[in-house]
Amino acid sequence: MNKKLILALFIIPAFVFAFNPIKITWEQLSDVTFKKKWSSTENMFLLEPQFGPKVTALKGKEVALTGYMIPVDVDANYYVLSSNPFASCFFCGGAGPESVVSIKFKKVNKRFNTDDRVTIKGVLRLNVDDINDLNYILEGAEVIG
Repeated sequence: MNKKLILALFIIPAFVFAFNPIKITWEQLSDVTFKKKWSSTENMFLLEPQFGPKVTALKGKEVALTGYMIPVDVDANYYVLSSNPFASCFFCGGAGPESVVSIKFKKVNKRFNTDDRVTIKGVLRLNVDDINDLNYILEGAEVIG
């Protein structure tokens, strides 16, 4: 077999595969339960996420997820990706905290409207400690579709 054919058949697909994000679903992100935990600094009970094995396996990996954009603070380029449109999202009481992901863009090239349906890739971070952010965070995020 000639060397160019070997390169085309084996090496290039492996190289491309190594840089493709893992496509995940909102169902996978539902592998989480919440336990009440007392916070002495906040002087109240908070819900602490207990991530299941499906979610834990994705920690620190580049993933791609499709959902609805929710502008939280457009001046600060802070957006949330939701499994549901705004009218039935977590913030309106129609879904749980596992249905939203905080988006930390690598670079924002445009402003998004509420309910723009997009696919975003980024490195998945699981947040247990920072009560000022969501449980799921995509860092270095980019719109890919």
